[in-house]
Amino acid sequence: MGSRERKRAQRRKRKQRSTQRESDQGPAPEPAAGGATASGSARRELSRSELKDRAAREALVPLAEDERPAAVTVGAVVASLIAAVFWGSAIVALLTDTEVGGSEPGVAPLVLFAAILTLMAWGMWRARYWAVLGFQALLALIMLAAGLGLVGVQTVLQAIGTTLLLAGAGTLFYFMVKALARIQMPQRRPPS
Repeated sequence: MGSRERKRAQRRKRKQRSTQRESDQGPAPEPAAGGATASGSARRELSRSELKDRAAREALVPLAEDERPAAVTVGAVVASLIAAVFWGSAIVALLTDTEVGGSEPGVAPLVLFAAILTLMAWGMWRARYWAVLGFQALLALIMLAAGLGLVGVQTVLQAIGTTLLLAGAGTLFYFMVKALARIQMPQRRPPS
């Protein structure tokens, strides 16, 4: 038996032992009043950060029927503006012989990105979880690119512009986190 198979067998045995121990102990104990978990004679107090997390979750109020957080509205407007720029770029690339960096830009990638941003803007306007999460992923990529771009700036104007882009994307990302927590995850429907 090779070392890989031996490791797999050992891992399987450990997994079986842990699941057997969990089933012998029964269900996990429920939290007692005051933030402590009681299991037999052992008690575990919740840490300060766990208590803060619990209080923050309890303080969140789900969105009303037609409510949209301000950060999500700003995100929808920003996504719409960026999509408009990409739609315009696609039209210019299609109708003219414009060159960027010595070659003509492809129309298909511009249209694809514009369509994705348009869909994302529509979803954020409707306060959809997937759209806000997707826009946050885009903001994270923008922040990463701006942070890396600060390394290679050559002029003061580039440094100012890149820093403003990083600060704006970071601020919008920060405020969208709480808004995302308020938007309830859609319930999965059972297969029909």
